[in-house]
Amino acid sequence: MSSTQPIILTEAAHSLTTRLRKNIETVIRCNNQSINWLLTAFFSAGHVLLEDVPGTGKTTLAKSLAGSTSAEFKRVQFTPDLLPTDILGVSVFDQNTQEFKFRQGPIFTQILLADEINRASPRTQSALLEAMGESQVSVEGERFVMDELFFVIATQNPVEFHGTYPLPEAQMDRFAMRFKLGYVSAEDEMEILSSQQHSHPLETLKPCISLEDVRTIRTAASNIRITEELKRYIIDVVAATRNHAGIQMGASPRASITLMKCARALALINGSEYVSPDLIQELAKPVIAHRLALDPDAEFSGRSSDQIVQEILEEIEVPV
Repeated sequence: MSSTQPIILTEAAHSLTTRLRKNIETVIRCNNQSINWLLTAFFSAGHVLLEDVPGTGKTTLAKSLAGSTSAEFKRVQFTPDLLPTDILGVSVFDQNTQEFKFRQGPIFTQILLADEINRASPRTQSALLEAMGESQVSVEGERFVMDELFFVIATQNPVEFHGTYPLPEAQMDRFAMRFKLGYVSAEDEMEILSSQQHSHPLETLKPCISLEDVRTIRTAASNIRITEELKRYIIDVVAATRNHAGIQMGASPRASITLMKCARALALINGSEYVSPDLIQELAKPVIAHRLALDPDAEFSGRSSDQIVQEILEEIEVPV
């Protein structure tokens, strides 16, 4: 491959990501950063946890991404009585063949919306662990490989705790990023009212890129340049969480790998051919904070994992 070919691939992939983002923006009004972060996780083959109050557009954002990429989309509403078989599937006896046939559950898709994931029991939540971590599921002793584009968008309400089950650390670590959409401005809310006066924009949404385009973007993202100094910077930031005051459990090497992959994907979305320190700093909180377990004293004093990651970013010297 010549030296100009990666540049051409990067430019083409950036053009595709811009087209996709603009298509999503015709449906949902939220800050550009939230859409960019969602695409960052998608193109780095990670998964996303959207933690926000009801009505901020989490479900609409997931449907907009699926509808803009021709991807197969399924939604699971998590409830306390949901069983693992409701997600993975179950064997059904066929009277004609006198044999059991496996009927696949909704997890066998390309984009899965796990709505209010913390409402399901830990046993059901764990049904997603293998699929998210290893891109496969084991059902009744048989292994099923997930689609190569398998992408989970999970949501949870951070305010309501009655009847919920907090996600365990092992599950939180499977999410590449966690972030909030937040409330829109008054101007954007006015546009939402106008756009939904007669129908919902999702009803007229058309795919703007193909699944092959998604694969092209992922390949281009993996070819974005990152220097050895920035790799060391990522390691220093993540390693600092393991002995920082207020943290009971720091981030694992998986966080370092994810931060590097996400920084590459975001660089591509921004139209850059290389990773810069500011991209790592921008992604540090959504990639690292949810993987940390604070000690009781830190929690009692009101400190958050986001605040601690910010402290670490201010302490670690930035390479130039």
